[in-house]
Amino acid sequence: MEALIPVINKLQDVFNTVGADIIQLPQIVVVGTQSSGKSSVLESLVGRDILPRGTGIVTRRPLILQLVHIDPEDRRKTSEENGIDGEEWGKFLHTKNKIYTDFEEIRQEIEAETERISGNNKGISDDPIHLKIFSPHVVNLTLVDLPGITKVPVGDQPKDIEIQIRELIFKYISNPNSIILAVTAANTDMATSEALKVAREADTDGRRTLAVVTKLDLMDAGTDAMDVLMGRVIPVKLGIIGVVNRSQLDINQKKLVADAIRDEYAFLQKKYPSLANRNGTKYLARTLNRLLMHHIRDCLPELKTRINVLAAQYQSLLNSYGEPVDDKSATLLQLITKFAAEYCRTIEGTAKYIETAELCGGARICYIFHETFGRTLESVDPLGGLTTIDVLTAIRNATGPRPALFVPEVSFELLVKRQVKRLEEPSLRCVELVHEEMQRIIQHCSNYSTQELLRFPKLHDAIVEVVTSLLRKRLPVTNEMVHNLVAIELAYINTKHPDFADACGLMNNNIEEQRRNRMRDLPTAVPRDKAAAGGSQSGSVSEQNDGGMGNWRGMLKRGEDSAAGDRAMQQSPYPSSPQKGHAVNLLDVPVPVSRKLSAREQRDCEVIERLIKSYFLIVRKNIQDSVPKAVMHFLVNHVKDCLQSELVGQLYKTALLNDLLTESEDMAQRRTEAADMLKALQKASQVIAEIRETHMW
Repeated sequence: MEALIPVINKLQDVFNTVGADIIQLPQIVVVGTQSSGKSSVLESLVGRDILPRGTGIVTRRPLILQLVHIDPEDRRKTSEENGIDGEEWGKFLHTKNKIYTDFEEIRQEIEAETERISGNNKGISDDPIHLKIFSPHVVNLTLVDLPGITKVPVGDQPKDIEIQIRELIFKYISNPNSIILAVTAANTDMATSEALKVAREADTDGRRTLAVVTKLDLMDAGTDAMDVLMGRVIPVKLGIIGVVNRSQLDINQKKLVADAIRDEYAFLQKKYPSLANRNGTKYLARTLNRLLMHHIRDCLPELKTRINVLAAQYQSLLNSYGEPVDDKSATLLQLITKFAAEYCRTIEGTAKYIETAELCGGARICYIFHETFGRTLESVDPLGGLTTIDVLTAIRNATGPRPALFVPEVSFELLVKRQVKRLEEPSLRCVELVHEEMQRIIQHCSNYSTQELLRFPKLHDAIVEVVTSLLRKRLPVTNEMVHNLVAIELAYINTKHPDFADACGLMNNNIEEQRRNRMRDLPTAVPRDKAAAGGSQSGSVSEQNDGGMGNWRGMLKRGEDSAAGDRAMQQSPYPSSPQKGHAVNLLDVPVPVSRKLSAREQRDCEVIERLIKSYFLIVRKNIQDSVPKAVMHFLVNHVKDCLQSELVGQLYKTALLNDLLTESEDMAQRRTEAADMLKALQKASQVIAEIRETHMW
């Protein structure tokens, strides 16, 4: 099982080569307040002075420290291959293959790299420093040293330094594959430990937290940490381990870590004899090694699954970037053909990528025809904008200077054309909506269907321009046809239309029924034979003039106004004659005022309105059927049929090949990054497979 930790180190190396942090590997994260002894604990585990020292915030960037145990044979082989003189050495990720055998130089490089990114003030950065230590005196561990928790900004630190540090700490301890090493000084109250507080927030059930109590030798006289180390104050599931750090005087006097560990052992034997074998730096190192191995064993299956999923995703991403272009002519023709085919399939509803969030392509065009356009036409009132006074005025204007016995047909035609004209605007709007949707299909195909176009932005722009130009050329043609459809209806008012003749006959019968009802309601003082004679006389004249009941004018000549009605017509609604002595302007046109209509006027207006409504509904039905057909023929189908040839004719030219197939600046870089990441994931999967076969898990 000891070999599991090198597996994680290998995986860390694999992902370090691509600078990726997409896999959360098992590691030990060290957290604590400033001056709690974090750095001393780490140096005790390494056995060397490698970390910067000073007051305030010294650790200002995460330090990912990999400890690699090497056997004498491996050390000798590596030393010969790399010309290393010494049994211990270190390597930084940012200095590539440079090997450090002087640990003082390692400490200086950490300081220099920290200042390079974080500046020479006390600011922090979340960009980690990767350091690997090879030594026969260490156990295999992966540790992360983080800035110490602070409360008050110092010097030119930002005011939110506390928040920045907490966010950085939680970025690492929220990793479910991490073990939290919470460091607390023994000369502080354990109940107020900030390290345990943040650890509990990230690890609510405490299964990933190990507590370390430092500075056991600095407790007040007469006190000890027995209750704390026994877990009686605050229990910690993974345990509590006490250690003794080197003092600042020891560090200044260059006291060796090995000597400090011997002194620590003597102190524990003297002060805590019953707990000496379960505390101290060496026990801490063995415990961390054991915990990390078990943790890795538990994490590896899930880690393998995650790596395989990411490998599949990056393979798909790499495929979308495509291979470098060799035959530009064939590639250009292939892309043009694929785009044209996908555009047509989107209209037909057979596209590979079906939109689920909203209607798109042919489905949206269908919705425009039968929902948007259909509902708009149905909402147009046949008599909208037409008042009774308008109808009456049209009737009177059509009679000329002589009072008419019958309602003139011209008035009906004049008024019904005015109403039919109102259907033109929604029809043209339907064309506009379909044109907009066909424009949207271009972007849909670019984003979802032909991702190869994203590699070649100039080709993409050229295709968009050609298709947009084709749509733009077809728009006026389609609008003209729709305009003509309405103009055709206006050109000839077909009063012999079968549906219109049936409506006229039905209204004829209704008027006859109303006339008979009025005759029944006449007072007894009016002789019914006179009323009937008047009615029959009128009816006979109608038959002589119109040749039957089927003609719509027959409705307008049935019945006769009473004498009272005639007198009412003779009473002008206009202002009275001017008084004697006043000049009369014969060019003044009297303006009709609101008044009660006579029986004849009311009848004439009602008949005209019914006829207008009946004929308008016939025309609206025709327009609702013919406009979608015209749009499909002149716009949609024409673009589908001509798109391929238009694109080839405009773009498939030798002079344009190099320019159109120029990749975007970052495409080659993204392809390289995706290929490197895929290679790293495949290698990581292979490493896990090997260890799986070895340990049979």
